[in-house]
Amino acid sequence: MFTHDQIYKEITDTLVSEFELTREQLTPEARLVEDLDLDSIDAVDLVVRLQRVIGKRVSAEDFKQVRTLGDLVTAIEKAANG
Repeated sequence: MFTHDQIYKEITDTLVSEFELTREQLTPEARLVEDLDLDSIDAVDLVVRLQRVIGKRVSAEDFKQVRTLGDLVTAIEKAANG
């Protein structure tokens, strides 16, 4: 079972270390494309990494709804604990 805070920390740690973003940029309201400059390949890469951490797949339907960092946390939390 993963908590919301654990998932948020895992995502932000990955974004800082692998995508060269700063912690100041990473708010729940930050839009992945417009604010964080992630393209679709970056987003897929990030989700694949997170799926390895949680040991489960994120459904395509849930992933299609992701627009913000907060949305991503919710989608990963749903997959991890669903």
